[in-house]
Amino acid sequence: MALGWLLLLVAAAPRGAAAAKDCLFCELTDSVICPGLRMRCGDDEECFTGRGVTPGGGTIINKGCIQATKCGREEPVNFMGVTYSLSSTCCYSYMCNGAPSPRGSRRWSRAALVPEALLLLWYLL
Repeated sequence: MALGWLLLLVAAAPRGAAAAKDCLFCELTDSVICPGLRMRCGDDEECFTGRGVTPGGGTIINKGCIQATKCGREEPVNFMGVTYSLSSTCCYSYMCNGAPSPRGSRRWSRAALVPEALLLLWYLL
Protein backbone atom coordinates (compact mmCIF):
# COMPACT_ATOMS: atom_id res chain seq x y z
CA MET A 1 0.00 0.00 0.00
CA ALA A 2 2.78 2.45 0.92
CA LEU A 3 4.59 1.63 -2.31
CA GLY A 4 1.41 2.51 -4.23
CA TRP A 5 1.30 5.96 -2.62
CA LEU A 6 4.99 6.48 -3.31
CA LEU A 7 4.54 5.56 -6.97
CA LEU A 8 1.57 7.91 -7.19
CA LEU A 9 3.68 10.76 -5.77
CA VAL A 10 6.46 10.06 -8.26
CA ALA A 11 4.06 9.93 -11.18
CA ALA A 12 2.37 13.18 -10.14
CA ALA A 13 5.62 15.12 -9.63
CA PRO A 14 6.85 17.27 -12.50
CA ARG A 15 9.94 15.84 -14.26
CA GLY A 16 12.29 18.64 -13.09
CA ALA A 17 11.20 18.40 -9.46
CA ALA A 18 13.11 15.19 -8.75
CA ALA A 19 16.44 16.62 -9.96
CA ALA A 20 16.40 19.87 -7.93
CA LYS A 21 18.47 19.84 -4.78
CA ASP A 22 19.44 22.28 -2.08
CA CYS A 23 22.98 22.63 -0.79
CA LEU A 24 24.77 24.61 1.87
CA PHE A 25 26.50 27.75 0.57
CA CYS A 26 29.51 29.26 2.29
CA GLU A 27 31.90 31.88 0.86
CA LEU A 28 35.63 31.20 0.87
CA THR A 29 36.77 31.41 4.48
CA ASP A 30 39.78 30.52 6.58
CA SER A 31 37.52 29.77 9.55
CA VAL A 32 36.59 26.22 10.53
CA ILE A 33 33.06 27.51 11.16
CA CYS A 34 30.94 27.87 8.03
CA PRO A 35 27.36 28.69 9.11
CA GLY A 36 26.22 28.87 5.49
CA LEU A 37 22.94 29.48 3.76
CA ARG A 38 20.68 27.15 1.80
CA MET A 39 20.95 27.49 -1.97
CA ARG A 40 19.22 25.73 -4.88
CA CYS A 41 21.44 23.99 -7.44
CA GLY A 42 20.83 24.08 -11.16
CA ASP A 43 20.05 20.99 -13.21
CA ASP A 44 23.71 20.44 -14.15
CA GLU A 45 25.11 21.17 -10.67
CA GLU A 46 25.99 19.16 -7.57
CA CYS A 47 26.66 20.08 -3.95
CA PHE A 48 30.35 20.46 -3.17
CA THR A 49 32.84 21.24 -0.45
CA GLY A 50 36.04 22.94 -1.51
CA ARG A 51 39.18 22.64 0.60
CA GLY A 52 42.27 24.63 -0.17
CA VAL A 53 45.81 24.47 1.17
CA THR A 54 49.01 26.42 0.71
CA PRO A 55 52.55 25.07 0.79
CA GLY A 56 52.87 26.88 4.15
CA GLY A 57 49.97 24.90 5.63
CA GLY A 58 47.16 27.48 5.60
CA THR A 59 43.68 26.16 4.79
CA ILE A 60 40.42 27.56 3.43
CA ILE A 61 36.99 26.06 2.76
CA ASN A 62 33.90 26.91 0.75
CA LYS A 63 30.63 25.16 -0.03
CA GLY A 64 27.82 25.47 -2.53
CA CYS A 65 26.77 24.25 -5.96
CA ILE A 66 29.25 23.53 -8.73
CA GLN A 67 28.97 22.29 -12.30
CA ALA A 68 29.12 18.49 -12.26
CA THR A 69 32.04 18.55 -14.71
CA LYS A 70 34.18 20.35 -12.09
CA CYS A 71 33.72 17.70 -9.38
CA GLY A 72 37.01 16.29 -8.16
CA ARG A 73 39.10 18.95 -9.86
CA GLU A 74 41.85 20.99 -8.26
CA GLU A 75 42.41 24.62 -9.20
CA PRO A 76 44.27 27.65 -7.85
CA VAL A 77 42.21 30.21 -5.91
CA ASN A 78 43.39 33.55 -4.56
CA PHE A 79 42.12 34.41 -1.07
CA MET A 80 43.37 37.47 0.83
CA GLY A 81 46.49 37.71 -1.33
CA VAL A 82 47.46 34.04 -0.94
CA THR A 83 47.10 31.41 -3.69
CA TYR A 84 45.55 28.14 -2.50
CA SER A 85 45.18 24.84 -4.32
CA LEU A 86 41.41 24.24 -3.98
CA SER A 87 40.04 20.70 -4.40
CA SER A 88 36.29 20.30 -4.93
CA THR A 89 34.58 17.20 -3.56
CA CYS A 90 30.98 16.65 -4.69
CA CYS A 91 28.12 14.82 -3.04
CA TYR A 92 24.79 13.90 -4.54
CA SER A 93 21.87 14.37 -2.17
CA TYR A 94 19.86 17.06 -0.41
CA MET A 95 22.10 19.29 1.80
CA CYS A 96 24.84 16.64 1.70
CA ASN A 97 27.64 19.21 2.02
CA GLY A 98 26.48 20.30 5.49
CA ALA A 99 28.51 19.84 8.65
CA PRO A 100 29.99 16.35 9.13
CA SER A 101 28.81 14.19 12.00
CA PRO A 102 30.93 14.37 15.17
CA ARG A 103 32.85 11.16 14.39
CA GLY A 104 33.22 12.01 10.70
CA SER A 105 31.02 9.10 9.64
CA ARG A 106 28.25 9.62 7.15
CA ARG A 107 24.82 9.48 8.73
CA TRP A 108 21.74 8.98 6.58
CA SER A 109 18.58 10.70 7.62
CA ARG A 110 15.13 9.90 6.35
CA ALA A 111 14.93 13.42 4.86
CA ALA A 112 18.06 12.78 2.79
CA LEU A 113 16.93 9.34 1.58
CA VAL A 114 13.42 10.29 0.41
CA PRO A 115 14.53 12.51 -2.52
CA GLU A 116 17.05 9.87 -3.60
CA ALA A 117 14.42 7.10 -3.44
CA LEU A 118 11.97 9.20 -5.46
CA LEU A 119 14.64 9.90 -8.06
CA LEU A 120 15.47 6.21 -8.35
CA LEU A 121 11.81 5.25 -8.72
CA TRP A 122 11.32 8.03 -11.29
CA TYR A 123 14.05 6.56 -13.50
CA LEU A 124 12.77 3.01 -13.04
CA LEU A 125 9.29 3.89 -14.32
